[in-house]
Amino acid sequence: MKYVIIGNSAAGIGAVEGIRKVDGHGSISIVSNEGELPYSRPLISYWLSGQAAEDKLNYREKSFYNDHQCQLFAGRTAMQVDAVNKSVTLDDGTSLIYDRLCIATGSSALVPPIAGLDSVDQPHTFMTLKDVQVIKKRLSRQLNVVIIGAGLIGLKCAEGIAGQAAGITVIDQAPRILPSILDEQGALIVQRHLESKGITFKLARRIIRCEKNSLLLDNQDIIKFDMIVLAAGVRPNTGLLEGIAEIDRGIIVDDHGRTTAADIFAAGDCSQTTDVSDGQSKVMALMPNAYLMGECAGINMAGGNHSFSTTIPMNAVGFFGLHIITAGNYIGDIYEEQDSRHYKRLFAQHDRLKGYMLIGDIERAGIYTRLIRQQISLHTIDYPLICERPGLIAFSSQERQAMLGGPQ
Repeated sequence: MKYVIIGNSAAGIGAVEGIRKVDGHGSISIVSNEGELPYSRPLISYWLSGQAAEDKLNYREKSFYNDHQCQLFAGRTAMQVDAVNKSVTLDDGTSLIYDRLCIATGSSALVPPIAGLDSVDQPHTFMTLKDVQVIKKRLSRQLNVVIIGAGLIGLKCAEGIAGQAAGITVIDQAPRILPSILDEQGALIVQRHLESKGITFKLARRIIRCEKNSLLLDNQDIIKFDMIVLAAGVRPNTGLLEGIAEIDRGIIVDDHGRTTAADIFAAGDCSQTTDVSDGQSKVMALMPNAYLMGECAGINMAGGNHSFSTTIPMNAVGFFGLHIITAGNYIGDIYEEQDSRHYKRLFAQHDRLKGYMLIGDIERAGIYTRLIRQQISLHTIDYPLICERPGLIAFSSQERQAMLGGPQ
């Protein structure tokens, strides 16, 4: 059996390990347009800030490929998939024949259509280790940095640059930071925390045009900068399967990782699957999800029978020591707590926990996550106690045994 995996991040690594759980001998070829070992993208801001050494970003050893009998095509880009003849053509002309193919190509930075952006000398993105290496070389305490985008990527970039520039200004059209994961009050808590670290925000502002080293906003403010970072969002890398498999925003897959094309699987940020918390099909870009989807796809590529059907949108992030975890969807009845130490909102509907938002005190968030993933009936637990003090004691004896791995 010949396996080809396009992508060498969490989903691709998961696919390799999934295959090897079933098939110890088939050939595995991995195509990666980066030359590095698999590294954790969420940690690149910590490398930029000096809090993490570069080798600490890697989550697999150099021996991984030999240990799993893989051939790595590093620094190579897959240009075309021929689903009829079952081959993948690389940018150097190499043709890889497959019996099973996994697309794990992740996502790319979305470059906003800003008039005059082409006049900027070296605009940056913040997606890869290479992006961050280039930024770090340019940084100095004399530079003013503008970041376009107040989402997760933009704010992690701001945290990584903090203390290494003269000033940091974050601009976004949205009226609040982290608009996709926080409500107004939660966003305000995090914004104030970031402002206390010297970061300036220009929110609910549209960029009219860019002129080399300045931006004109829709309120006629002019923002001067020496460096600009584009962090306005991401786009799933789906191009290889255009015209081959069904694609919405991401490549559509079932709970076995299969696309609508024969013998082609997809996993990770390039794919789209069902959110168990609301039943909707969507892209859910999260590193643990990507790995588990990849592992599931790999097992099934090798002839196994495995499903991953508990995918939910989830984010776990911290800024200057302030921790945030969000999961699921914000629909239904709300339970809320707020004090100087934390902010908590739980959302319940139709006897199920649908989502939650925690800022500050994130201890035992895993209990809320399990309730959502497993779609546990709230009538079978002490939900009021779980709201106030999440712990195993609020679950039935049977549920506690299941959580602890005991007899059921």
